[in-house]
Amino acid sequence: MSLEPSAQRGVAARRRILDAATTEFARHGAAGARVERVIQAAQTNKAQLYGYFGNKAGLFDAVVDDSLDRIATLVPIDAEDLAGWAVRLYDAYLEAPELIRLATWVRLERKPAGYLTKRPTRSDSARTEAITRAQAAGLVREGDPFDLLALVIAMSCAWSPASGVYTATVGEDPAAHERRRALLHDCVRSATAP
Repeated sequence: MSLEPSAQRGVAARRRILDAATTEFARHGAAGARVERVIQAAQTNKAQLYGYFGNKAGLFDAVVDDSLDRIATLVPIDAEDLAGWAVRLYDAYLEAPELIRLATWVRLERKPAGYLTKRPTRSDSARTEAITRAQAAGLVREGDPFDLLALVIAMSCAWSPASGVYTATVGEDPAAHERRRALLHDCVRSATAP
């Protein structure tokens, strides 16, 4: 089923706004971001932006939800190989560091404790269910599946923009990335083995 041309334009406009807002919020956070810069970058107007998202806070929430969906789609969990999944997350954060920056802004400005979002997302539920199945098959250690998920994600972020020690970039020496991938893989495998 294809969309009418006007609906296609609406979908495209909404996507342009989300993409421009992702860049803006990743750079400046919710408080520092400016709707005017988003409008200019998205080649739209305030009426259209507010029509889709309500207000700046609604736009920020939509950007965060979209980013979480993007990472879950880009790097689907493989609960039978959590170590390999962690390495793929490391690579995704190198390619799209704005995803981690957005999560950091959420923690700084909105949700200093508890779930990153208002409630666990569908992808969180799917990922914990996958871990539960891997535990039942004897492939992953016992323990709370959500805690294991959080641990693996945190380990994959060790060199991300959320790191308090060192943030890796895509342009670094490939040997440094290979060294980190190997370390991450071994550590996650050890931490999650039955």
